[in-house]
Amino acid sequence: MHQIDLPLSAGYDEMLDAAQSVRPHYREFFDWLNAQTPAMLAQRRREAELLFHRVGITFSVHGDESGNERLIPFDTIPRIIPAQEWAHLEAGLRQRTQALNMFLHDIYHDQNILKAKKIPAEQVLVNAQFQAAMCGINLPHQIYAHIAGIDVIRHSDGEYYVLEDNLRVPSGVSYMLENRKMMMRLFPELFGRHAVAPVEHYPSALLSTLRQSSLEDNPTVVVMTPGHFNSAYFEHAFLAQQMGVELVEGRDLFVKDLRVYMRTTAGPKQVDVIYRRLDDVFLDPLVLRADSMLGVPGLLAAYRAGGVVLANAIGTGVADDKSIYPYVPDMIRFYLDEEPLLRNVPTWQCRHQDELGHVLTHLDELVVKEVHGAGGYGMLIGPKASRAEIEEFRERLKANPANYIAQPTLSLSTCPTFVDEGIAPRHLDLRPFVLSGNTVRIVPGGLARVALQKGSLVVNSSQGGGTKDAWILEA
Repeated sequence: MHQIDLPLSAGYDEMLDAAQSVRPHYREFFDWLNAQTPAMLAQRRREAELLFHRVGITFSVHGDESGNERLIPFDTIPRIIPAQEWAHLEAGLRQRTQALNMFLHDIYHDQNILKAKKIPAEQVLVNAQFQAAMCGINLPHQIYAHIAGIDVIRHSDGEYYVLEDNLRVPSGVSYMLENRKMMMRLFPELFGRHAVAPVEHYPSALLSTLRQSSLEDNPTVVVMTPGHFNSAYFEHAFLAQQMGVELVEGRDLFVKDLRVYMRTTAGPKQVDVIYRRLDDVFLDPLVLRADSMLGVPGLLAAYRAGGVVLANAIGTGVADDKSIYPYVPDMIRFYLDEEPLLRNVPTWQCRHQDELGHVLTHLDELVVKEVHGAGGYGMLIGPKASRAEIEEFRERLKANPANYIAQPTLSLSTCPTFVDEGIAPRHLDLRPFVLSGNTVRIVPGGLARVALQKGSLVVNSSQGGGTKDAWILEA
């Protein structure tokens, strides 16, 4: 029998309540877990690592000059969410993604939200992610973010908060799918004891969403990758294979008469939808970054003419920039005339002098992030930082305050996790994936990321985090 440690702090634990009683939706799993031996669980973890190596589920670490690819640590203890909680999360994610798509259409057309002064115009129009070339382009169904990955956390108050919106090229869904496959292989008996909502249909839902984005009757869809040196190449190849579509690089495509074609052994084939997994600046060397060897010359002209659909749209990144994040609740109220169902984390914008003063005074209490940062880089976690790190970051803030936002250090919820010393609570978040086409579809669950170091709040795989299977229990 396993001895399970108590929560790290007074924060919210997903399995145990404040009285250290097992929450109702975890009782069945808790009983099963306590009946297992440490040796059996350790053996299952070794099996998972071996199988993931065989499949090739690896990633490369930003800044690692060795070029070695690593295995993302996989935890065999799932995060479990009851049906009623998921229903609330799902409704909030639908609402938020709808408002973000409406915002993107608006700022590239009438800019009503800017005229109404709900968001300062300079926050949008001079944003590095705003693409003026998109102004006036009418996209099918007015959808910009066909695929969104919304990062949510649960705070010590038990409420869910949105930590950030990922609308450019959100990644991680392949790990969600492979984690589920691994759990069903290692612990089939658990799925007989729990009514877990399936996730295996995500590739077909993604393909359906991509096809719906085109006005063609039977559109040809491809996945466009920067190449096998990209850290997420496994996912690009995996999704193309799962959807039954071609995986292409820029050199495999060309533009003729404002249409995009793919080179094949049978001759050119028209491409109608490109699920692109590279950033805006690399897409078209004729208009964007001239030295890009990854893009397709003339792609933007074909896109502007309606000759091809890009998912996600060019210029979508302005809506997930951290300097725009504080205004998403206002977008929901402005476009939908509704109150947000999911809360934002309170945010100070260092570009404002009074808010900068507050941040500088409370640096040891706050999390400070670069507005264009990602992957947990370029940030300060005040309570975990040394005095020297805080002072160094203070100088960065003073030198370029507009490049930063700050947020309180939230107490991310914990979940039992199998670590070297046994089973112990570790902090985690959740990234559900929202597909926007003729309808909005959300596969139940998402990528559950967990910080494997005791007390750490950084869940990113590139900084030592791991992943779990996320179970949504059906009612």
